[in-house]
Amino acid sequence: MKKQFLVSAALFLLLFCAALAQAQQLTVQIGGEKATVLTRADLEVLPHVKVTTTKAGTSTVFEGVALEAALEKAGVQFGESLRGKRLASCLLVEAADGYRAVIALPEIDPAFTDKQTVLAFLKDGKPLDDKERPYRLVIPDEKRMARWVRQVTALKIVDVQ
Repeated sequence: MKKQFLVSAALFLLLFCAALAQAQQLTVQIGGEKATVLTRADLEVLPHVKVTTTKAGTSTVFEGVALEAALEKAGVQFGESLRGKRLASCLLVEAADGYRAVIALPEIDPAFTDKQTVLAFLKDGKPLDDKERPYRLVIPDEKRMARWVRQVTALKIVDVQ
């Protein structure tokens, strides 16, 4: 009986860890190409970025990676290659709850702007809560937080026709 319980507990723990790992995946799709799946471990190796935001007198520190770095990890090219027809491409950010927002690629390319866009996975040094995880987009220079997408699960590069 005890052995059966231990086997059941181990199986539960294994399934829980697998579900948690899958929940932290980020799908990146470039046009009609096959999607690339980035794990939390893939993002953790990128340089970390911290930004402090203030709303109603309360400061919050978000930590994660530059959105541009995460996209580059999945094969999106920036810099000199972002010209001509590629300037008519945008990033569609999708959340688990169905919320979506659009960002023009030059808005996140350091060759075009100094504006910082962060794909956050920590808030005040702790993992994001259930309302925000697995990732949250943070754009500190924006006056409205409408594009600060919570529960980010997919990033899609879309050509505007």
